This record gives sequence, structure tokens and C-alpha cells, in this order.
Amino acid sequence: MQQSSFLDKLSLVLGNVATKINSLRYIMVIKNAFTALIPVIITGAFGTLFSAMVFDAENGLARISFLSFLADLKPIAATVSYVTLSFLTIYAVFLIGIELAKLNDIPGVFPGIVAVMSYLSVNPTTYNFLTEENREILVSNVLAKQYTDTKGLFLGMFVAIASIELYSWLLRQDKLKVKMPDTVPPNVSASFSALFPTIITIAGISTLGFIIYAVTGQYAYDIIYNVIQKPLEGVVQGLPGILLLMFIAQVFWVIGIHGNQMVKPIREPLLLAAIAVNTEAFEAGKEVPNIITMPFWDMYMSMGGSGVTIGLLIAILLVGKRADMREITKLSLAPGIFNINEPVIFGMPIMLNPILAIPFILTPLVTGTIGYFATVMGFAAKAVVMVPWPMPPIVNAYLATAGDIGAVITQIVCIVVSILIYLPFVKVSNRVTQEVA
Repeated sequence: MQQSSFLDKLSLVLGNVATKINSLRYIMVIKNAFTALIPVIITGAFGTLFSAMVFDAENGLARISFLSFLADLKPIAATVSYVTLSFLTIYAVFLIGIELAKLNDIPGVFPGIVAVMSYLSVNPTTYNFLTEENREILVSNVLAKQYTDTKGLFLGMFVAIASIELYSWLLRQDKLKVKMPDTVPPNVSASFSALFPTIITIAGISTLGFIIYAVTGQYAYDIIYNVIQKPLEGVVQGLPGILLLMFIAQVFWVIGIHGNQMVKPIREPLLLAAIAVNTEAFEAGKEVPNIITMPFWDMYMSMGGSGVTIGLLIAILLVGKRADMREITKLSLAPGIFNINEPVIFGMPIMLNPILAIPFILTPLVTGTIGYFATVMGFAAKAVVMVPWPMPPIVNAYLATAGDIGAVITQIVCIVVSILIYLPFVKVSNRVTQEVA
């Protein structure tokens, strides 16, 4: 009874926290925008995958003599990677602008354009280019790559939110609306109504960017990246940071709240940015910098779904004696292969189950640690390709690392470890049922 009472109280407290977090408008906006961005990142990642495994003359299929013509097609894959990953911030700003405008009851895609214009207005359009002779040349009317790729994400999010909130408020001011005759088509009239709010928004954000540079000597990008984004990236790239994020997600799952959705606003900008950086580095033939990425989360901490429940399903098939658990296992195996495990979480159930909740929380922390150290030691390669999360285990490790066998072996080890962790708890579940009977 005391245990049940404690779980009820924990569920109530965390449920209230989850409700408040999910109701925050900016959390909803960022979550929706980055969900929409996933196809862009996957497209760019597969451009890199084809570049390395098909079109590359040294390591890809193009090294085979009768397929050597494939090497000439490599620029196609490079272009796909460039137009997706190198402009990720621009796409994110556009989508955030649209999503926030929807919450403010402003339809259409024009707010996304307002957000992009606002973001571009606070960034410099000059660049100091260093020649081979170590001479600096000032190039004008250009936008440096760090303002469009993942390094600008956090500034982009701030500017998109600020600009659309301002734009939305200005749209509601009757004095700023341009009145058109009734004979003018509604879409033309709406465009003119947005004229002054657009001018004031872009001018206001641009002026703010100018003031920041005049006062500090730094652009807004430099301040946001160095003070906020870079430290957060450092925390998540460390093992304790990613384990804490996973622990929070698992606790929410246990009380019946979608844990991944709870950590998504923090996880997605950082881990998707990390894999985008890896993909670009791999494409350019440079050292791949990041260990912890979105594919790392999927490969080593979510095999079979949250909690690495593929280990639980196999453990039940091996030692499970309860008819209900075995029946749910049979029904859950097929979706589990594709990392869908809601039937397990809510049907077994793991939710509010003090026996299975322990390994459910513990297992991804252990397997994530194994994956991390295997990568640090160089046994497993770092992920360079954003693979869709429903991709089955083994296959996703192979594709995400562009064909690294060490990563595949590491993932197999993690699955075996997950089985060993779940086994004693499955046996306890058997015994509890027998005592009740």
C-alpha cells in the first residue's frame, strides 16, 4: 500500500510538471518545428551515405572498375548534403515562425518569411577570407556558413520567437492596418495589412542587432553561441549530461507520460545539430567531432524502443512463465523490431510497475555508457548519418556509421546486456504472480 501510495504521489507531481511544460507555447513551437525538420536532416544524411558508400572512388562502389563511372556522380550527393544541412538554421527559423504564428491565429507561411528576414538582419554580410598566402580579404554581400548551419540554431530560435511575437502584436493594431476598398481581393488586402507590421518588425530587430554590436563589439550570434549554445552542447556531449536526459525521459515514461516528448525540446536542437555537424565533417573528409548524436541515442539507448525493451521481450521469451506477459510479448515483437514499444509500456505494463520500472530506467543508462566508451576507445565509429528512428537494430548501427562493423558489434553487446539486466526482474515477476495465486 505504501509503495502504491508513493507511486501515485510521484505520478501526480510529475504529471503536473509535464502538463505545465507541454503547455508552454515556445516549447510546443520548437518541438513541432524540429519534428518537421527531421526529413531534411535525413535527406542530407543519405546524401552523405551515398557519397561515401556508392560514389566514393576509394571506399564506395565506384572503386569497382566497371562501376567507376559512379565517381563522376559524387557532386550530386554533395549538393544534396549541402542544401539540407548547411541551411538547417534557415529552415528552422522559417518553421518556428510559421508554428508560432499559428498559435497567434495568423495563418499562412508569410510569418516564416518575416522570421527569416529578421534573423538575417542581425547577422553580418561581410566575411574575412584568408588566402593561401595568409592574406585577409574582406568579402562583402555574403553570409558566412556558421550563420546558416547548425551553429546558428539557438540565435535563430530566439530571433524567430521575438520577431513573430512582435509582428503578431503589430498586426493587431488597427492604426497600422492599410484599409483597402471592398473591390480589392482579400489576399491582396491581407498583404497590405501586413505591410507596416513587417517593416517595423524587420527594422526593430535589425536595430536591436546593431545596438548589440555597437555596445559589445560582438554580433548577437557570437554572444548566443558562446554563452548558451556551446556550453549546452558541451553538457550533452558529456556522458553524464546525456544519461541525465535519458533518466528524465524514462521516469516520465514510468508514470505514463511520453518521456521522449518531454525531453524533445532540449534533445532535438542539440542532438540533431550534432549529427548534422558529423555528416558535414564526414562529407568533407575531416575528423568527425561528436560522439553523442541523435543516432547514438537510437543505436545504443533505444533499441526496440524506450528502455531498450527488446531486451525485455527476449528475456520473457527465455524465462517468462506468466501467460499474460508472454501473450503481450508475442504481440509486441513485430512493432518492437521497428522500435515501437507502446504496447509493452502500457500493456505489460511497465507504467507504474515497481518491478519492471527499475530495469526500464536502468538499462538505457548502462547500454548508453557501453556505447559511449566503445566509441571513445575507437572500437565503434561515430555516427555520421541520420537514420530514421524506426530502422531496426543492427541495420541502424550499420547505416548510421556508414558501414562500421564495430558499431554493429557494440549494439549487439548492448542488446545482450539488456537481456541480462531484464532477466532477474522477469523472474521476480513470475514469482510475484505465483505468490498471489
